[in-house]
Amino acid sequence: MIARAHSPASKPDPAAVLTKAVARAAERLEISRGLLAKILGVSAPTVSRLYSGDYKLDERRKEWELALLFVRVFRSLDAVVGDEQTARQWLHSENRGLRGRPIDLIAQTEGLVRVAHYLDASRAPI
Repeated sequence: MIARAHSPASKPDPAAVLTKAVARAAERLEISRGLLAKILGVSAPTVSRLYSGDYKLDERRKEWELALLFVRVFRSLDAVVGDEQTARQWLHSENRGLRGRPIDLIAQTEGLVRVAHYLDASRAPI
């Protein structure tokens, strides 16, 4: 009888998971590829490669942190408003608390952070 070596359960690749999460969040929020490129601080061709599966986000680069923030915004927004249509409407509406439209703010790092903090505060009021 030949003994078989058992391969340990393979762990999911964090880069693949985050890359897929970013693409799905952008699709569900109807974020254009051009805007996603600005949010992540990468080129439009890089975003095209991301969608085609030819590019994974790199945890050693700033794009990783920005991607985590973007997914956090998506998840927080989903928890606060409950459906994608309302989430898209919220993104495009003027917000007095943020002093602007969230869709415009998230194109810049500072705005993305502000929107994430705003949504986090809305999720867990004291």
